[in-house]
Amino acid sequence: MSEELMEYPWDKTFPKSNLVNVTKVSFHNRYGIKLVGDLYTPIKYDHKLSAIAVSGPFGAVKEQASGLYAQELAKMGFTALAFDPSFIGESGGEVRNVASPDINTEDFSAAVDFLSTRDFIDPEKIGILGICGFGGMALNAAAMDTRIKATVSVTMYDMSRVTANGYFDSENTLEDRLNKKISLNKQRTEDYKNNTYKLAGGVSDVIPNDAPQFAKDYYTYYKTKRGYHIRSLNSNKGWNVTSSLSFMNMPLLSYAEEIETPILLIHGEKAHSLYFSKDTFKRLKGDNKELLIIKDANHIDLYDNLEKIPFDKIKEFYLKYIG
Repeated sequence: MSEELMEYPWDKTFPKSNLVNVTKVSFHNRYGIKLVGDLYTPIKYDHKLSAIAVSGPFGAVKEQASGLYAQELAKMGFTALAFDPSFIGESGGEVRNVASPDINTEDFSAAVDFLSTRDFIDPEKIGILGICGFGGMALNAAAMDTRIKATVSVTMYDMSRVTANGYFDSENTLEDRLNKKISLNKQRTEDYKNNTYKLAGGVSDVIPNDAPQFAKDYYTYYKTKRGYHIRSLNSNKGWNVTSSLSFMNMPLLSYAEEIETPILLIHGEKAHSLYFSKDTFKRLKGDNKELLIIKDANHIDLYDNLEKIPFDKIKEFYLKYIG
């Protein structure tokens, strides 16, 4: 059962707004995993609210970018639920620090379960918003869950594609994939033998001068005061190495062409990851899909840069489709 938890100290990477209320809540997915989220609501309202579930980036927690988005959405008049996906942050699930294309897609539907059963929320006016790797999960959920009426995907990664093929599809031969699988399955044996799970490491503490610019950008968010959080995988020791196996074998977005509900893809012009949104947009059908490319924005600008995140456009999109 869902429950509201006690008040708690402000532990976010962004300032608290005095225009919204925030309550920590919990709910469960259909695998029985307890999920924990922060529910942001306008201070005053006199009608049933539209609601938006928010998660991401991949390896982040609700106290980072997703919480910022949820707070901004609540300032616009929506209810917004920023939640930790299964196995990370304050959410449950054992073992820790593991990701799953199926379970993490289900997490969005579990958030819809929770929102649609609140008496102050209109169950016919629920949307979702995914950031980075959870932008792909959000689209995957939209392809399956007909209760989701509108979806925004921000600075999206297709985690199956990048895991299987490497960045920019540079490791996409059969030999590349076989070598990855051999290495990952060898690690499975070691993990079982040692009764532990090797961690991949989060964002590196030391970034060499010749590192790709996006690696340097990740450092400026996850490893500095700007975005560091003690529960964030990317800020600390990262995912379990063997999490990659399921993404290699179970592609996300297999049914993207079946999404009938409205979709807004938002990506930075200078983002290394822009090709994920561009290629996904080509697969979407219907005249209620849009790709918005933000001038001079890189990947992490859309995590927390209020001057570059197009919140006016996001508000316009949700007002149009879920009121």
